[in-house]
Amino acid sequence: MGSPLGTPDRIEETGRAVQRMFAAVAPRYDFLNHLLSLGLDVRWRYAASRALQGALAQPRLLVLDVCCGTGDLALALAQHAAGRVVAADFCLPMLERARHKAKRSGKLPITLLAANALTLPFPDNSVDVITSAFGFRNLANYALGLREMWRVLRPSGTLAILEFSRVRWPVFGPIFRAYSAHVLPRIGTWISGVKGPYQYLHDSVKRFPDQEGLAQQLVAAGFVSVRYQNYLGGVAALHLGLKPGAAPETECGRASS
Repeated sequence: MGSPLGTPDRIEETGRAVQRMFAAVAPRYDFLNHLLSLGLDVRWRYAASRALQGALAQPRLLVLDVCCGTGDLALALAQHAAGRVVAADFCLPMLERARHKAKRSGKLPITLLAANALTLPFPDNSVDVITSAFGFRNLANYALGLREMWRVLRPSGTLAILEFSRVRWPVFGPIFRAYSAHVLPRIGTWISGVKGPYQYLHDSVKRFPDQEGLAQQLVAAGFVSVRYQNYLGGVAALHLGLKPGAAPETECGRASS
């Protein structure tokens, strides 16, 4: 399974379609994200960075934020990281906005890298923490993405995926799904001036695995101590997993907020 812009077996073609789509919306991407989520996307990224504080406190660590977009999560991680934070994306217009954003912070606390999450330019077992915020579901092939993240993570390294998921609250769920299906695409198209991407947002979230489904994919990829935290009843969820440093033990857990 992968992005609905293509098929998991046609990785290059799907990747080019994703690149073109995000390049088209890059100028209004941040504004629309904050508007359509009522600013909650910012809070969720900071919540994810706080959840990783223990892992980020290790000296001389290397943190890799894949599918970094305009760099919001990478910049949040840099506030807690004792080591180096690298933000990688294969869409250059998005990466350029991340560069401007980092410069406005008064310094460049992150290293920016043009790279595809399915072919990361890092040696095996070289990264301490890998993160992705609202970008993993855009990969052409989720299984290959997890395999590549597993490859570059050090033993005992941490993987964190923040993504849209399934709303668990009974009354709020149908309301949110109606908003996502009918209101969000219209507002997004009107403000961005680009047809397609905000319908894609709804379609990609609908197709993406739910909380348990993504947790099981992490377990199948070899990650252990897999758990997730719901935000706003499951509008978004943070999944965490470890690459085993010794004999693997599997554990799935859940929490809500």
